[in-house]
Parts: sequence; structure tokens; C-alpha cells
Amino acid sequence: MTALQTFLFTPFLGTSTWLWLVFIVIVVGLLVLDLGVLHRQDREIEMRESLLLYAGYFSVGVLFGVWVWFELGAQPALEFYTGLLVEQSLSMDNVFVMAMIFSFFAIPRRYQHRVLFWGILGVVVLRAIMIGVGAALVQHFAWVLYLFGAFLLFTGVKMALSKDDGHPDLANNPVLRFVRRHMRVTDQLHGRHFFVRLAQPGTDQAVRYATPLFLALVLIELADLVFAVDSVPAIFAITQDPFIVYTSNIFAILGLRSLYFALAALMHRFVYLKYALAMVLIFIGCKIFWHGLVGKVPAGVSLGVTFGLLLGGVLLSLLRTRDKKANHTDADQA
Repeated sequence: MTALQTFLFTPFLGTSTWLWLVFIVIVVGLLVLDLGVLHRQDREIEMRESLLLYAGYFSVGVLFGVWVWFELGAQPALEFYTGLLVEQSLSMDNVFVMAMIFSFFAIPRRYQHRVLFWGILGVVVLRAIMIGVGAALVQHFAWVLYLFGAFLLFTGVKMALSKDDGHPDLANNPVLRFVRRHMRVTDQLHGRHFFVRLAQPGTDQAVRYATPLFLALVLIELADLVFAVDSVPAIFAITQDPFIVYTSNIFAILGLRSLYFALAALMHRFVYLKYALAMVLIFIGCKIFWHGLVGKVPAGVSLGVTFGLLLGGVLLSLLRTRDKKANHTDADQA
């Protein structure tokens, strides 16, 4: 019993091991509930169900933040909520890319949840690696934070000034070309399978082929890795606690993936969200230099400013695109 207590209360990356274990149990439980109970059968997910799923994940994230407040204090809890908000917001653009990938490979809606679900497992691993490396760099080289701040400022200004969002050329994606060169890939889907065994022409021998469903999964993982280049430095600018950084990242991603089916149909209305996100990045980047020159910005102020900027961008977008909504409704009725 003494050995178990020693293990549970031994710090891992600055936080007691038992806190990490509680987080892991919660995430595993959510994933088992999602795929093993709610979505055992492949089917289309409608907007209402997507919103309900997001509400469930969001509620768990909020309650986790409350628990962090009781266990670690108000400051880490506010940093957790700020990180959760920033991560979800910065990942909004990823919805566009995921929708493009599914469209490019002609993935039916009933299989899209399966791809997104298994993509989460890759995200859990990739984010752990990136955050672990980032935490080590910040711990041993404090000046790295200023590089993060300069990068966020540059990214925010570039995002605000860019007039063309651009669409990735999926057909010529180097990763996709590499996979096609080094793996056998079918031209058509084979149901819900990422891999199938098919007989070689003229022989009785069956070999393994990847399907377009697997290619979609690979590109979605790659897209998340690219977007993480912005989001991970942004959260390290809020807090350098690996526990807060990682848990807020994972809860945000879980919620966003469940919200995908609702967001994919509404993203055309968030025309000013890009500028709100740019201002958030600029604010967070400036916060790092302010901390070094003047003093630390209170966590409550960071959360309030971030929430205010994003809420303003969303509300302004919805107000300015009311005519688009009416036009879409008239087109649907016609």
C-alpha cells in the first residue's frame, strides 16, 4: 500500500501521477462510450446529434476544470479554461480542411465519424510528443517562450492581412504521394475498412491494400499536426504547466471532433472569425513580452479578453451573414 501511495503521489511532469491517471481514465471512458456504445454502427450524424455530443464533451471539460480548481487552485483552472477556449478556436479552420479531405476522397457521411474517432487516437499521441518537447525546451531554455511569442505575433498579423484563405492541393500532397508509392491502395472504398485483403490478378494469393478511408485518416492527422504548430505555442504562452496544456488540448479536440458535423454546415457564416483569431494570437504573443517587461497578466484577464474577442467575431459574423442564411434557406426550399 505504501508503494502504491508513493507511486500515485510522485510528480510526473510537475503534477501528481494520480491526477494524470484520473484524466486518462476519463478520456478512455469517453472514447469507449463514443465508439463502443453510441456509435457501434456506422451511420450519418445529424446536426442535432452533433450538437448534443459536443454539449456532452464540453460539459465534461467544464467539470474537469472545476475539479482542477479544487485540486490545484484557481490560477491553473483559469489557465485550463483559457487553453480550452484558445485550442477550440484555433482548430476551427481545421474543420474546413477535414471537410475538403472527405469531399476529395468521396467519403460517405456514415463513415466520417469512424475516421474522426480513430484520428483522435493519433492526436493524443502526437500532441503528447509535441507538448513534451515544448515543455522540455521551455524548462531548460526560457528564451524559447519569446520565440513562441514572436511566432504568434507573426502568425496573427499574417492571418489578419491575408485576403486569400487558400485551399490545399490534396492531389499533389507529398505525404499522399509517398503513401501511394509505398503502399498498395485501392481506388474504391470497401465499406468501413481502412485495409482489405484482395487477390492478385491471375493468382490465388491475397495481399493487403489500404483504402481511401485510410488515406483520409492520414491527411486528417497531418492537418492536425500542421494546426498544432500554432495552437501548442499559443497555450504555452498561457501556461507552462504540461498537465494544463495537455488536458486542455485533448478536451478541446474531443469536443471539436464531435462538433464537426454541425460546424461543417455553418462555417460559411463565420466570415470574421479569422480576424478574431488573429487578434487572439496577437494578444497572446504580446502577453509574453508584457510578462517579461512589466509583469504577469492575470489569468482572469487573459480568459476574459480571449473570450470577448472570439465572441465578438462570432456575433459580428452571424449578424453580417443573415442574408446568406436567408439565401441558403430559399435555395434549399426551391
